Amino acid sequence: MDLALGEPPNRLHPTVWIGNTVALAERIAPGPQTAPPLQLTFGIGMALLIPAAWGAAAWAVSYGLLQLHPLAYLLVVAALLKTTFSVRMLHRVAAGIGRILTAGDIAEARRQMSALVSRDTSQLTAGQMAAGAIESVAENITDSIVGPLLAFALFGLPGAVAYRAINTLDSMVGYHGRYEYLGKASARLDDLVNLLPARLAAALLWLSTAALPGMAGGRAWRIMFAHRGRTESPNAGWTMAAMAGGLGVTLEKVGHYRLGDPAPEPETHHIGRANRALYVTTALTAAVAIGILWLRWAFWP
Repeated sequence: MDLALGEPPNRLHPTVWIGNTVALAERIAPGPQTAPPLQLTFGIGMALLIPAAWGAAAWAVSYGLLQLHPLAYLLVVAALLKTTFSVRMLHRVAAGIGRILTAGDIAEARRQMSALVSRDTSQLTAGQMAAGAIESVAENITDSIVGPLLAFALFGLPGAVAYRAINTLDSMVGYHGRYEYLGKASARLDDLVNLLPARLAAALLWLSTAALPGMAGGRAWRIMFAHRGRTESPNAGWTMAAMAGGLGVTLEKVGHYRLGDPAPEPETHHIGRANRALYVTTALTAAVAIGILWLRWAFWP
């Protein structure tokens, strides 16, 4: 469904609705000039209540549809689940950066990259932008694919929707600076819920690099364990290090981290290889999720 249809319009997209909820909470939240304990307390409430509310809404929809008709339940839950993850959009954004770089339009590539990464793109080289696109693919394998599908397999639609709400909170307020205190609980909760998905994602990505031509599974395994702790996030480094090793490139955010063996900056063709690894990892994730669902239905019908 995701590959065929892509993303629904914003007005019909539950993740956009979740983002609007976070934006509303942010507007009424204590500002950065208020006492840190007050910001922390409000932030804890946001981190707990928003995912709980959206998870409860998903449960109510699921339960109501199941009472109505099993087919209605299946169709609507499948459509709602699709909105919690995105493969096609992730591929298209990275591939678009690659096409712009291939055309030599550095200025446009920098403009596009500014919406993709949280760094100043005004001075980035073509290699650094290729690296940024690859890093985005690698990190989002956890956030946009493995995390929501694993949450669905374990906890149903409410789990997937709550996971997406947690991830949305982190992406909107889980930063230093203005949100140092307000977003701290959201950032820590996102770290917590991604402990398992990030490591599973890295393992599945490693399998993908071992299976794909032009990638090196052995090097991916070595770099994954050697460099996983170099990022500030306890989770992001797992898949980014595995991708760097698999591609045989260095992924670097200047002043923050450097992942991979000493090597030239990635080129645009490496983005295509990263996207192929994305699709194989997605297929493996779907297989794992189906296996978990089968076990749930077999032992807890």
